Amino acid sequence: MKVSVQGCGRWGSFIAWYLDSIGHETLLWGRPSSPNLKQLSQIRKNSYLTLTDSIMLTDDLSLSTSFSDTIVISISAQEMRSHMKQLAKLPIDGKVIVLCMKGIEDATGLRLSEVANEELEKRARIAVWVGPGHVQDFVRGVPNCMVIDSEDRNLVDYLVNSFSSELIRFYYGSDLIGSEIGAAAKNVIGIASGILDGLGISALKGALMARGAREISRLIKAMGGNELTAYGLTHLGDYEATVFSAFSQNRRFGEALVKGEEFSFLAEGVATSSALMKLKEKHNVELPISTAVYETVINGSDPSESLSGLFYRSIKQEFD
Repeated sequence: MKVSVQGCGRWGSFIAWYLDSIGHETLLWGRPSSPNLKQLSQIRKNSYLTLTDSIMLTDDLSLSTSFSDTIVISISAQEMRSHMKQLAKLPIDGKVIVLCMKGIEDATGLRLSEVANEELEKRARIAVWVGPGHVQDFVRGVPNCMVIDSEDRNLVDYLVNSFSSELIRFYYGSDLIGSEIGAAAKNVIGIASGILDGLGISALKGALMARGAREISRLIKAMGGNELTAYGLTHLGDYEATVFSAFSQNRRFGEALVKGEEFSFLAEGVATSSALMKLKEKHNVELPISTAVYETVINGSDPSESLSGLFYRSIKQEFD
């Protein structure tokens, strides 16, 4: 099977590495200005992995799109719309597009599959690839479980069968709304966990995880999804890889923010916290943890008051 991977950052380069390792003919695309692509082209490796010579590299989006009927995309969530606008100008009809980003469009509050369908006018078949796991663990051979979801059940079957291996066991997703919202929102909880680390109150992470999953389950239900999805691999199951791991960029961002340290990596949870505020208002759902993160990272509120104060709220029932 031929697969084109678009996006050559940490996760995109891993996906190309992984798909090549399980026998797929793989082409990896990056923007002409991408320093990641330049490095991979020169020395075939980055800080995380080494690409085999069988993985082709290109900065030609047209070539990347025509190379295969299956396109896996891993770029910044907030750059999704502009990328889809470019793909819409190319022969994209009937192709499979697998979105591997965990985010919500900040400007609109739309899920990424909605953005793709809007810009491509539903000319392509859209799926998402989400769930726990860090590149640093995968390349050491540490296995994990992930999820593929889509409104197209036949597409889910096809991708799970094509992409599964001993390294990644894929589960069949059955709630696209819940899978996308859960995956995106876990990055916001990741920032919150980093804030707790920075404040020296990491013991509250258990409460953070439980209450975070509860508030996101309410949002998923209000949006028409299955609230139980919040307790599966795409949200609660992904917490370990975000809330406790030294590799999580969102957790590290939250900790650096509290400590006043510079942080130069992408933390998708920042824009997602803003997007969640739009969904909070639209669906009239209480999101106290997400709101506290938003107030801290966007409005500059004191994290010791906005986040740690959540755990001193008035006594209430755990489940409504």
